Amino acid sequence: MKPLIVQLVTSAVTSLQQAGDLPADLTANVQVERTKDRQHGDFACNIALMLAKPARCKPRDLADKIVAALPAEAQISKVEIAGPGFINFFLAPNAYHGVVGEIFVQGDQFGRSQYGAGKPIQVEFVSANPTGPLHVGHGRGAAYGATVANLLDAIGYKVHREYYVNDAGRQMDILGTSIWLRYLEHCGEKFTFPSNGYKGEYVRDISADLHAKHGEALRRSSAEVFADIPADEPAGGDKEEHIDALVARAKELLGDTGYRTAFDLGLNTVLDDIRDDLKEFGVEYDDWFSERSLTDNGSVAQALQRLRDAGYIYTQDGAQWFRSSAFGDEKDRVVVRDNGQMTYFASDIAYHMHKMERGYERVIDVWGADHHGYVPRVKAALQAMGDDPSKLDVLLVQFAILYRGGERVQMSTRSGSFVTLRELRDEVGNDAARFFYVMRKCEQHMDFDLDLAKSQSNDNPMYYIQYAHARVCSVLRQLQEKGLRHDNDNGLAHLHLLHEPHEQALLVSLSRYPEVLEASAINHEPHQLAHFLRDVANEFHTYYNAHQFIVDDANVRDARLSLIVATRQVLANGLKLLGVSAPDSM
Repeated sequence: MKPLIVQLVTSAVTSLQQAGDLPADLTANVQVERTKDRQHGDFACNIALMLAKPARCKPRDLADKIVAALPAEAQISKVEIAGPGFINFFLAPNAYHGVVGEIFVQGDQFGRSQYGAGKPIQVEFVSANPTGPLHVGHGRGAAYGATVANLLDAIGYKVHREYYVNDAGRQMDILGTSIWLRYLEHCGEKFTFPSNGYKGEYVRDISADLHAKHGEALRRSSAEVFADIPADEPAGGDKEEHIDALVARAKELLGDTGYRTAFDLGLNTVLDDIRDDLKEFGVEYDDWFSERSLTDNGSVAQALQRLRDAGYIYTQDGAQWFRSSAFGDEKDRVVVRDNGQMTYFASDIAYHMHKMERGYERVIDVWGADHHGYVPRVKAALQAMGDDPSKLDVLLVQFAILYRGGERVQMSTRSGSFVTLRELRDEVGNDAARFFYVMRKCEQHMDFDLDLAKSQSNDNPMYYIQYAHARVCSVLRQLQEKGLRHDNDNGLAHLHLLHEPHEQALLVSLSRYPEVLEASAINHEPHQLAHFLRDVANEFHTYYNAHQFIVDDANVRDARLSLIVATRQVLANGLKLLGVSAPDSM
């Protein structure tokens, strides 16, 4: 209905311009919103307030002119002017009946649009370092990023889903060295494992695989490995210096080929596990982009050269710095360390340069909230290279805190005693995990109640929505058991018999679905869709409890069945975008 009202108002403004009552060069950006209180109509338009000043007319006087020029429309019962000049539209009782027919015609495409006009958008999300299994924090980013991508696809954008694989850098070196040290233990070497190494059980599993595949070929004595290595933290030293020295020693003793054997086994094993975990979670990508490839193909060198040519790289204390403070960052950033090693930031600059070169209309990064300070420096680098930083949207996702039995579940990643995404999925199921992760705005802290997510009660919003879908299916099974059938054409022809308040409320809600879908996509807010589906489910359950659907009057019966089947379709469409199933029975 909103597009119809926009069309009517636009037509009225055009008529006034042609009659000379409004300036011909006036541009009318017609905005129509649903009213919060239906006593004030179904829709409201503020066009008179927006055009009053350029038209040199009082808002209410202009509203009078616009209302008088509105074309006749059977679906509009009356139009009123309220307050300083708002135009309120009241719909005829049958105005919402058409949405039911639209739903049946469009099916799983109902609500989708071509708003994005096929423009390319990249959504990069999760992109966790492949140093261990995905944990519950990554799970929220996965559910949120995947749903944002689904929503943008649904409104007509060409969406490219990407995972940035951090297959280079210090953390990966620490993982590779941790695997090798566990391998040495497997070979019988005795030593104290570094406090800053990766200690999860998966590291032991990979090291056992390394030993099974290569025997003692990579074995070196612990005396040789730890000779002259700086003390670890428990021994009064610095844990960072200790692990970095061990990484350097591993590379020295194993050589490039031997070191890569351990490093790549760790990388590929963990990355394969991440791929499987996300796929089972309903999250798939168009591309797994390698950070290492940016160095191999010269992109990092190219990006830094562009910054040098623009005068934004300088040398200080042997390191090379990007002058990011010139673009609003709090301080300048190192891109090449004094030892000649590129920083993570240098790779990220090259990665975002590469994204821009691919020609996306917009680039969306879904990052953890702890990356908040990283945003201005990435945008600064884009601006310094001559790219448009406004094309980059960074959506920050807060960590999810798990509760079981009212008690917070403790987690620690480096020690290995953390709740993985797989463990969460095993406990509550994919559907609950996907739904609960997107119930709140991404920047809001999230308390994930494990007991609620598993409960089969009306307090569980995901269950409540799925149950509404299953209930419609149950009604249709009951219809068949009674030897009756639903004549949808007859139902659509008798929608005028649906005059009960519960029916009217449900019709209005169904008509809102395309608007909610579009707003959820444009604003990157999946929670809007989740809450909408909860409201539709509530209206259906209320309707179900107040009225019989399988009544003797065939016309009323078919009309009610058409309404609830349309409701089922909208629920299924919305749940699919959220990555949640729509069961036929529960």
